[in-house]
Amino acid sequence: MSGNATSRHRNAALLALASTTPDRVTTSADIDRRLAPALKRLRLPRGLLQRVAGVHERRNWADGQTFDGAAVAAAEKALAESGIDRREVGLLVNTSVTRKHLEPSVAVRIHHGLGLPSSAVNFDIANACLGFVNGMNLAAQLIDAGQIKYAVVVAGEDADDIQDNTIERLIGDDITRADFMQEFASLTLGSGAAAAVVGPADAHPEGHRILGGVTRAATQFHDVCVGSVEGMYTDTRALLEGGMELVLAAWTEARHEWDWAAMDRYILHQVSDVHTKAIVKAAGLDRSRIPTTYGRFGNVGPASIPITLAHEASSLEPGDRLLLMGVGSGLNTAMMEIAW
Repeated sequence: MSGNATSRHRNAALLALASTTPDRVTTSADIDRRLAPALKRLRLPRGLLQRVAGVHERRNWADGQTFDGAAVAAAEKALAESGIDRREVGLLVNTSVTRKHLEPSVAVRIHHGLGLPSSAVNFDIANACLGFVNGMNLAAQLIDAGQIKYAVVVAGEDADDIQDNTIERLIGDDITRADFMQEFASLTLGSGAAAAVVGPADAHPEGHRILGGVTRAATQFHDVCVGSVEGMYTDTRALLEGGMELVLAAWTEARHEWDWAAMDRYILHQVSDVHTKAIVKAAGLDRSRIPTTYGRFGNVGPASIPITLAHEASSLEPGDRLLLMGVGSGLNTAMMEIAW
C-alpha cells in the first residue's frame, strides 16, 4: 500500500491485559471552580470540558503513588493473569509519555520493580498516544521472529503536574481567550497505567490473536500539538482536520488488504466527544460498537487504548474482532486488529 506500513503477525497473541487507575477523582466542575477568575474575565461559560470534550472527570495519583509504580502494579496483575513464569520474559517495553528525567529510561525502573531476568531486553518507545500499540506491534514481530518468547508492554501516565501548571497559568491576568483555548486540551488529561503480556499463539490457544495492522504518518503536522510537564499547546482545528485526513487515508488504503468495516468493537484512543464523532463520520463506523472511557478517566495518553480494552474485556466473546486505532501527536495513526 502506497504510504502505509503494514504488519501481519503469524504467531502472536495477547495473553493478558490489566489496568491501574488512581482512586482520587478530579471532576471538571472542580477544575471550573479553580478557573473561575479566568472564566469570568474572559467571559467563557463553565462546563466547556463536559459539553465540548465530554470529559466529566479524570483520575489523579494520591500521595505516595507514582506512575511507574502503577505501571509495575498493572504488569504484576497481567503477569499473574497470564500464568507465565516471568523468568521467560524476553522483552519489556515502556511506552509512557510521562518521564521524570531524560535518562535512564523509565523501563529500567519497571524492569527492576517486576524482578525480570537480566536477559530481558528493556527500553522505552516514545510515540505520543500511539506508543502502546507500537509496543505491542514490536513485541509481536519479535515473537514471530523467534527472538523472544514473551513480552510485557506497559504505560504509566501522570497528568497531575501538567494539570496544576496549566490551571495556574490560565488564571493569570495576561491570558487571552486564544491562549486559553490553545491549552484547553491539557485540562482533559488524566492519570493511569496499563500493561499487556504478549506471547506465542501456538503455545496459548486461549490467547487473543494479534493479526496485524497499518500505520501512516503526516509529520507536516508535527507542531500542532506539543507538550511537556509545563503544559500542552494545541492548534485544535489543525489537529482535528489533519488527524481525520490521516485516518481516512489510512482507512481507505487498508481496504485493499483488511476488512474492518464491521468489527465487533473499535477501541479508539480516548480524546473527546468531538474526536470520537469525527472518526465515526470519517470512517463510517457504527457508534454503538465504540466504547468510551474519556468521560470518566480523561485522555490518559498511550494508556487510554489498553485501559479502555481492559474495561471492555468482560463483555467480549471468543471470536469477536477488535480494531485498536488512534491518532498521536506528530501526526501518526495506527490500527491493529485482534481476534478475541
